[in-house]
Amino acid sequence: MVAIVRRIGDSPGARGSASGQTCPDIFELSDGNYAVIGTEATAELDAELPADASRADHERIVIISRETLIRARKDIPRD
Repeated sequence: MVAIVRRIGDSPGARGSASGQTCPDIFELSDGNYAVIGTEATAELDAELPADASRADHERIVIISRETLIRARKDIPRD
């Protein structure tokens, strides 16, 4: 069973979310993969994918803010 190990980057509250609960987020999983909470944008962006990119039926395109990713950079391993 895969579990969330830790948050990558700062919490939504630390990034200025008024509620601190409903914002994009990134988590490292126990199997070494990452989970992302973001805004569903598959229908909007699917046709915009480059020719060498594809998405399986079970995959979704999500949007996270630039700030979320930049503030996560310090926690993302380099290798």
